[in-house]
Amino acid sequence: MGAQAPSAAVERTAIKKVSVRLVPFVALMFFVNYLDRTAVSFAEPNGMGQDLALTAAQFGFASGIFFLGYIVLEVPSNMALHRFGARRWLARIMVTWGIVSLLFTWVSSSGQLYTLRFLLGVAEAGFFPGAILFLSQWVPSRHRTKILGLFYLAQPLTTVFGAPLAGWLIGRHGLFGLEGWRVMFLFVSLPAIVLGVVAWFYLIDKPADAKWLTPAERDWLTAELAAENARKTGHEGQHAKGDLKRAFTSGRVWTLAVVYFGFVYGLYALAFFLPTIINGFQEQYDTTFSVMDKAWITAIPYLPAAVVLFFWTRHATRHGTRTWHVAGPAVVGGLSIPLALYMGSPTATVAVITVTACAIFAALPVFWSVPSRFLTGAAAAAGIALINTAGNIAGFASSYITGWLKDWTGAYYVPLYLVGFFMLLSAVLMIRLATRHRTDEPAPDPERRTMEALR
Repeated sequence: MGAQAPSAAVERTAIKKVSVRLVPFVALMFFVNYLDRTAVSFAEPNGMGQDLALTAAQFGFASGIFFLGYIVLEVPSNMALHRFGARRWLARIMVTWGIVSLLFTWVSSSGQLYTLRFLLGVAEAGFFPGAILFLSQWVPSRHRTKILGLFYLAQPLTTVFGAPLAGWLIGRHGLFGLEGWRVMFLFVSLPAIVLGVVAWFYLIDKPADAKWLTPAERDWLTAELAAENARKTGHEGQHAKGDLKRAFTSGRVWTLAVVYFGFVYGLYALAFFLPTIINGFQEQYDTTFSVMDKAWITAIPYLPAAVVLFFWTRHATRHGTRTWHVAGPAVVGGLSIPLALYMGSPTATVAVITVTACAIFAALPVFWSVPSRFLTGAAAAAGIALINTAGNIAGFASSYITGWLKDWTGAYYVPLYLVGFFMLLSAVLMIRLATRHRTDEPAPDPERRTMEALR
């Protein structure tokens, strides 16, 4: 017992320092990343759609073509991050995407919009899986759900704070002689460039190089992560080529890719079309909203989603990640989103959409703790990038198909039923995956609650 106490104390302080020093900064990068990615959803119903004469299908295509650009360089970008280090590669990504995002200020046609959205995807390629990989390389698996949960808070909070910010910037119509939506693009792009420069000096690639850790903390993290990686590979001499083959031929990786597809399909259907749906409330319910009213209504589902995400990941950390931590929210989201179609008021509709948002965001950080439990090294870089590629395919598909089906059917009924189907499919596949790879799990110990799910 006496030997364990110092080790437990070192573990607590090391994880706390990583949580305070790295997670908020990487989460801030993600906040800016997601705001730049979804800024087009605020611009479209507030002048851009009219100025560029966009149909719903054209807007959906413009939203989704981003993901095609992302897919082109997804895996190569994550492999480059693994080779050159997160500090250099994430900083490079942020600066280049900030520059491309800035160019949206002067877009003047649908063709230019398509081109810039594609290039934005190319510039951003690898950021999200790179951030997941980076944080996963700093903490052992039993702490990973908590760390990724704190990181993932940035995504719903981007809309909580970003939607009112976008609304306020759009309200600055005429500044520098620009339309309001162009002013928004100008000011949401600059932080990415600044953060990219700061990241070059602030981030550190591995615990062994962290001077803000004590020698004991550095040694403990390095030893724990090395031992964990050795257990995953079964030996320490795994070569990158073998790792890559293992990632690309793993049935588990491909199943997780389809599971993630379902969640992201729902995530971006909401992210890109919720502001447009809210704008449609004015005609549907014979009411009027100002730009800021629409911005605040758009933010409503995401604040409860952030709260649920926080407590859901804490529960998974304390009690051990289980299949239902991912499959349960998928079922709730899959059943709730079609119900939004049958609500009789804006309040009821937004309330049901809030349930869907809570379900999606509760599951995502827990989901991302799974791949790094059986992948390491180059296999982890490739596997995480492959899974995220499936998500990017879903981002394109949900954006384009939702807009196309809306134009074809004249309403959002069919598109939202499709969202429900894909989320229920994710639940089924997650349960099937757990059944095929189930192992006996020891009861969590009071000092260290291990999370060995889906091994």
